[in-house]
Amino acid sequence: MAPTRSSKPPLVAEKRAGKPRTSTKQRSRPKSRKKAAKRSLLGWMFLPFQWLLRLAWRLLTRGALVGFVILAAAVLYVAATLPGVSDLLDGRARGSVTLLDRDGATYAWRGDQFGGVVTTESVSRHLKNAVIATEDKRFYWHPGVDPRGIASAVRINLREGRGPLSGHGGSTLTQQTAKLICLGRPYDPSEWPSEAAYEADCRHGTVVRKAKEAIFAMAMELKYTKDEILSIYLNRAFLGAGARGFEAASQRYFGKSAAQVRPAEAAMLAGLLVAPSRYAPTNNLERSQARAATIVRLMEEQGYLSTSAARKAQEQPATLSPAAKAQAGGYFADWVMASGPEFFTRDTTEDVIIKTTLDPRIQMAAEGALEQVFAEKVREGSLAQAAIVVMSADGAVRAMVGGRATRVSGAFNRATQAKRQVGSTFKPFVYAAALDLGYSPYDLVEDTPLTLNIPGSGSWTPANYRKEFQGDVTLLKAFAESLNIPAVRISEAVGRDIVSQVARDFGIRNDLAEGPALALGVSESTLLEMTGAYAGILNGGSSVTPYGLIELRLLGEDTPLMHTTGGIGERVSSKNSAGQLVYLMNQVVARGTGQRAAIQGTEVAGKSGTTQAARDAWFIGFSADYVAGVWMGYDNNTPLQGVTGGGLPAEIWRETMVRVHEGLPRRSLPMVIPQKPVTPPQRTQKSKGNVDKGVVESLIKEVLGGIFGRRN
Repeated sequence: MAPTRSSKPPLVAEKRAGKPRTSTKQRSRPKSRKKAAKRSLLGWMFLPFQWLLRLAWRLLTRGALVGFVILAAAVLYVAATLPGVSDLLDGRARGSVTLLDRDGATYAWRGDQFGGVVTTESVSRHLKNAVIATEDKRFYWHPGVDPRGIASAVRINLREGRGPLSGHGGSTLTQQTAKLICLGRPYDPSEWPSEAAYEADCRHGTVVRKAKEAIFAMAMELKYTKDEILSIYLNRAFLGAGARGFEAASQRYFGKSAAQVRPAEAAMLAGLLVAPSRYAPTNNLERSQARAATIVRLMEEQGYLSTSAARKAQEQPATLSPAAKAQAGGYFADWVMASGPEFFTRDTTEDVIIKTTLDPRIQMAAEGALEQVFAEKVREGSLAQAAIVVMSADGAVRAMVGGRATRVSGAFNRATQAKRQVGSTFKPFVYAAALDLGYSPYDLVEDTPLTLNIPGSGSWTPANYRKEFQGDVTLLKAFAESLNIPAVRISEAVGRDIVSQVARDFGIRNDLAEGPALALGVSESTLLEMTGAYAGILNGGSSVTPYGLIELRLLGEDTPLMHTTGGIGERVSSKNSAGQLVYLMNQVVARGTGQRAAIQGTEVAGKSGTTQAARDAWFIGFSADYVAGVWMGYDNNTPLQGVTGGGLPAEIWRETMVRVHEGLPRRSLPMVIPQKPVTPPQRTQKSKGNVDKGVVESLIKEVLGGIFGRRN
């Protein structure tokens, strides 16, 4: 059968002779060779660059490996040198002082306060969450440094026109903790002028310091757990107003432990970390609350607070405790610190608790009285100053205002530091000397022109405030109207040395004038000292040392290291004489120069005083319960305009005492009302300055009696 056309031709091997058959692949080979030749040429041209790139890559990888090894070695070395966690919780070189009022409530702090060690387990979970939310939300995930955080910080800094490392630092909580402990370098007093200078250097940021900080942070991550690092941070962070650590800050601002803070309070505390002084609620509560609101939003966004809890925290922001809000007793606290033992107050290395005599109710009364009188009766813009001291009859100081600015610490205290002429407030000691030597309030003294010859100075002629003379007047009238000439005559009759001694015995320690002007109060003293001397009159004639410290103990201990039971000293005057002097001072308020100090329904006594040219105006007096002193004047000694001791100082005194006695039962003054004589009273001194023979004999007997134990 013949083959069909569609049959495939038989496969026949190609002839060996003739032109061989070429495939498509074979036809393209010459072109490929040309390309290969070109590539080979380019390869030769770039060969040096390729070699350099390979060399650079090898160096880079090997350098990175070496760098990693060095970094790891550095981290391991630092980790090996780190101390235990407990050694890092409190890094203060100095101690602190916590001041308590008479009832045991805290009202002031001095030094860097450390409320006690806290941990992540002991603090409120809201506080822990607030710190993480605002400072380092990836805290539990990074190894001590956070590249994402650093890149974000650099981007923000560049966008805001700053250098890449200026402003936002991208530091993790671990890095911040490393900075707080100054990379493990302790404070050395011999190296640094102050602890503040040491801390400033620790916060100083340079590229080298940042690198060291990163190594130290990774070493901490290797040595400690995350919660241990956070615990160190919670204890070491500075949170304004002298508070070191969140326990101290919580106690200072809210009067409660860090374990008890609510979300709003936790947010306010965490908000302090960015700028402690600026956002301290004691400086500006509204600004601190606004910052806390931002923290609350962060906590909600990161799932730490529910929507309802966040809304409640926003609607009910944190507020200060009553003690923190009042900020009362700053001058008082400064005085206690200055008068206490230096090694337990101003230079303490321990945490000290001092219970004081301060009564916060009375302190607020004094501050409120001063503010009200100045607001209502002193022209706006006046630079006049005033000071107030209130104490009990035994010298226990209950309130102290050292100036018109009451929310202060470390300010000039006009109640204790300003030595000013006391004016007629010195006259009670002149009359005390006379009464104790047998004079009667109804004895007569001349109020007539007087000129005394002072050896080495010439003649001296005192004058009354009103430039008038009244002739013979009783001691009672002369004292009530604060007549100067009778006071000088009495002082000269009794003896200046005796008057000076009586004043010193009552507690005036400052130098006293030696001339006849002694009787007119040309000597200088402080308001605290003068008020204490008046307390001796109220308590029946015993000297008084003003005191504010009741008990001093170390934090955590119950046994006090110091204890004060009172300030009453030796008897200075007989009770009868002191009682008569109280009566004289009562008449000053009832009908004399101190009538603006009268309080309806309350027996009070006092004495006004105005110095030469009205540079100082005083009113000091007492009820049966409290003694109060008021001074008013200018710091630069400028004369007051239209102010005397019986004017604005008496009004400040009255307003203070009215507030002090609110709710207290009214008690009578310990007055001894003298009997009016049946026979005409004797004159205490002849017109030419000669003392009656009987008075001389009486004086001798009284002086000898004082030496050999006459007094009651």
